Amino acid sequence: MAIKVCLDEVLKEKGVTSKELCQYIGITEANLSILRSGKAKGIRFNTLNKICFYLKCDVKDLLHYDEKEEEDEKA
Repeated sequence: MAIKVCLDEVLKEKGVTSKELCQYIGITEANLSILRSGKAKGIRFNTLNKICFYLKCDVKDLLHYDEKEEEDEKA
């Protein structure tokens, strides 16, 4: 997938644990782990909004599109 989840990097940068984030946004650690690993098939805008608010970041800090990955997948 050409979209990469950079949540781990943002958590480290902000000094926030995944457990703290889970408690704030109201999801299980297992579901957050799926998101962090990039294996999630989707994310609700409400959840994304809560993550951005809590971490004081932008969506672009959490999700990156890599066009090269997309080209490699089509080849």
